[in-house]
Amino acid sequence: MKRISQSLVLLIFPALAACTVSERSDTAADSAAAALAASAADTMTMMPPMTIDSAAMIDPNSRAANMRIEVDLSARKLYVVDGSERSATYDVAVGSQEWPTQTGQWRITQVVWNPEWIPPDESWAEQKKSRQPGDPQNPLGRAQLIYDPPRTIHGTNDASSIGKAVSHGSIRLSNANVTKLGRELMEATGVPRDSAFYRNAATNRKEKIIVDLPGGVPIRVF
Repeated sequence: MKRISQSLVLLIFPALAACTVSERSDTAADSAAAALAASAADTMTMMPPMTIDSAAMIDPNSRAANMRIEVDLSARKLYVVDGSERSATYDVAVGSQEWPTQTGQWRITQVVWNPEWIPPDESWAEQKKSRQPGDPQNPLGRAQLIYDPPRTIHGTNDASSIGKAVSHGSIRLSNANVTKLGRELMEATGVPRDSAFYRNAATNRKEKIIVDLPGGVPIRVF
């Protein structure tokens, strides 16, 4: 028991254990150390795990508190919903029959301006090359809204695909609409930028810019 007690002291309270000069501690010292270690163990056992609720980060008075995004796969529509009202509707492209868009609920946590495309670890992308921001062959277009990587909402350089089931699981918006929605989400979550920021993102297409959305915005895909 003496060695076990000293081991606990060394593990939990290294500074206290460093004060021990030999293994021949008296009974009182061993008893005190054991009691101290047991007390610490009880305290750690009683401590609840620390969790962070991203929703709690949202200002209850902000627009984001009542805002959500809904995507209807069968209708191929994306809705911006404020409270009980739809404030905007966008046509989207969705996943093909072979690579369907997953249904579920998440939070949009980032807006990426001029995103870089890195082929996902999926069979359809095995022979694909990475594409840098601004590359005309970058399939993500002007902006990307992150909610369930590698599936995201993103722009596209293939405007003819909008309204069709042709993607590999992601949700496509036209470049004009994805940049508009990205700006709206930033303003709603309290991280707006001035007009110079958006001009820079549109002009310097090779510059990737990531903006975190505090608390995120709920999205439901059904």
